Amino acid sequence: MRCPYCSADDKDRVIDSRPVEGGQAIRRRRTCEKCNRRYTTYERIEETVRLQVVKKDGTRVPFDRNRILAGIQKACYKRPVSAENIAKVAEAVEEEVSRSYQREVPSHIIGELVMKYLRRLDPIAYVRFASVYREFRDVHQLVDEAKNVFEHAKEEDPSQQDLFP
Repeated sequence: MRCPYCSADDKDRVIDSRPVEGGQAIRRRRTCEKCNRRYTTYERIEETVRLQVVKKDGTRVPFDRNRILAGIQKACYKRPVSAENIAKVAEAVEEEVSRSYQREVPSHIIGELVMKYLRRLDPIAYVRFASVYREFRDVHQLVDEAKNVFEHAKEEDPSQQDLFP
């Protein structure tokens, strides 16, 4: 392993190792013995048959967890959602997709899964993600989706009173 700070080769020590991503990867916390700085590495099993995402236009691209993370991060921008919770949503989506699909997964399935988890995590982030994912054409579609989230929240918590009677 090469230190990302001082580029020293094989001068590191593993401080902590733990499984992540549902046991599909190992996170290792390391310290460089030359510059004494700490960094994290991830070890993942390389799959020979990569899952392909079938996009709306029919093109196929390799499944990329980082694209899911980026979309969730944009939706949660300036929201009280921790990076840990964002990573958990991405992990849950990746796990569900890899469990249900062998070679190809339609992109709309991934989008729906992200929205399912975001709806529980943060309603504002959910509406933000849905507005981009569902390509709302006008404000009415956005308002309808926000009303839907509002009505769902009332169903989940019947003790919640109306803010504006």
